[in-house]
Amino acid sequence: MTICSLGHLQNYELMKENDRIIFRNYLPEDFDEVMNLWKLTGMGGAERNDDNEVIMRTIKAGGNLTLMMKNGKIIGTFWLTHDNRRTFLHHFGILPNFQGLGLAKVLMDKCIEEIKNIGYQVKLEVHKENFRALSLYRKYNFFDFSDYELMMLRKLPK
Repeated sequence: MTICSLGHLQNYELMKENDRIIFRNYLPEDFDEVMNLWKLTGMGGAERNDDNEVIMRTIKAGGNLTLMMKNGKIIGTFWLTHDNRRTFLHHFGILPNFQGLGLAKVLMDKCIEEIKNIGYQVKLEVHKENFRALSLYRKYNFFDFSDYELMMLRKLPK
């Protein structure tokens, strides 16, 4: 090998390293990028009341918002909260441009690892029409409660 080709090989290895998927915990300065991802994937919106204060409050209470990163960009998230009885999985999603590449499995493997560390059973909500998500969750042994109705009070009475 020539010095030139060694240099190219090193650059290629460096590019591969920079292109890999990494995970890290949420920081307050991530809010705008995370909110954009959630909006693009249909998980965001003012009606959910998910703001930086809410996220930080859940983290301080023992939850975590994990970010999937590629080339310094947030491409996926999952948010785990718990009530010391159950873990709740929120906002599991991947940017549309990165969907269909097998990354949901990578993200879910990391999510399941975190759930095991918490040690409580896990619950989540998913839209009935979100067949791709339903398929993924079922592969990870989530199951439906077909005899339940979901009810939620989003705004407290004044």
